Order: sequence, then C-alpha cells, then structure tokens
Amino acid sequence: METAKKVLLQARHLWKSYGKGEAQVDALADISLDIYDGELLTILGSSGSGKSTLLNALGGMDQPDRGSILVNGEDLCRMNDRSLTNYRKRHIGFVFQSFNLIAELTAQENVALTADTAHNPHIVEDVFEMVGLQAKMKNYPSQLSGGQQQRISIARALAKNPALLLCDEPTGALDYETGKQILIELERLVRQHGKTVVVVTHTQEIGKMSDRIIKMRNGKITKVIVNDTLVPAADIEW
Repeated sequence: METAKKVLLQARHLWKSYGKGEAQVDALADISLDIYDGELLTILGSSGSGKSTLLNALGGMDQPDRGSILVNGEDLCRMNDRSLTNYRKRHIGFVFQSFNLIAELTAQENVALTADTAHNPHIVEDVFEMVGLQAKMKNYPSQLSGGQQQRISIARALAKNPALLLCDEPTGALDYETGKQILIELERLVRQHGKTVVVVTHTQEIGKMSDRIIKMRNGKITKVIVNDTLVPAADIEW
C-alpha cells in the first residue's frame, strides 16, 4: 500500500489583484494547491501568468487579497509582518534568477552569512557538498562561472535548512546547457537529500524531472500533470 504523502503547505482560494476598475488585473484568480513533502513541483507559465505572484505568496513575501495558506496549522494570510519574517527565516529558502552574491566575500562567506542567521542551519561544508562545489569554497564570485554562482546561491538557500526551497526562474540568466545542469542539481536535491523544491519557470525541460507540473495562465491553474498524466484543473479535488 502506498504511503500517503505529507502535505507541507496548503493553499486555498487565493486571489490577488493589481489596479482598480477597468485597469484591474487578477494576478491570482481562485488558486488552490497542495505542496507535498519531498517533491519537485514545477509551475509553468508565460510572463504575466501569475506564477511569480503565487511563489511570492507561498514564500510569505506578498500577501494575497483573499484566501488562506496553511503551514503547520498556521495561516500565512493572517500573519503580521514580524510573523511572516520569522516564517521566511525559519522555513523558506529562496533562489532567484539573479545570483545576488556579495562580490567582496568568498563563496563560503556568502553561504555562512545565511547560516549564521538561521534557526537550525546546515553545516556550511555540508551544503557545498550537496551542490558539488567543495573545491570552490574559497573562490570569490568573480572567479566562478554563471552556473557555479547559481549553485552557490542554491547552497546559500539550503544553509538555513529550509522546509521548502522556492526557485523563481533559476535558469533565466544562464545559457541552455548550464541551465539544464542547474535543473538536474535541483532534482538531485529532492531525490538524494529529501528536499521539497518548487520551481517557477517558463522552461519546459524541468517538466521531465518533476513529480508534478502546474500550468498557469491569466492567474489561474489550467492544467496539472502528474507522472506525465494530464489532470484537468476542473477535476482536481483539493
């Protein structure tokens, strides 16, 4: 018998609008989804589909206008700024398109900065081993390739030992082959280290590696693909 998946995060009926009147745009229009522990979830969509807005809401960086996001029995949508900051600090690791490494610090020092502020951090050397860059710990960002810098930014996000790793277009600044290697790296973190990773992207390649794919358009979930099987959004029971 298959063991039931543990729900890490549960979002229900999320709405987020920008502008007013005729200029109003629904970035999120009644979005509901679950994120399961130890999965690689991909959110696909073109620019303006709402995928980054959704990721920001799940990460506690932006508050929806309506709806709920339950994590460990607490609703992010009802938290104040201090509680949201604590949620991000304790539970969420972020990886963005831009690497945002501090040029004056070595790779090790960049990662250690995050580890030093975390509640239950990984050992810095361990996260470098996770991303396969032990030999580059003493290098400065200018001495690293784009792909290596992005792997350092992943190591930095992992340093806080987050329950959930959120990646917003992590391959956007990289060439095709380098970007593909980053996607493989993210998949390995899920399969070998049991991490939970959500990747927002417009790149189809990650879909071949994912446990689930959610496709968005105009602020809505239009398709969900599980193990290469299309599940119509209207038939999903959340």
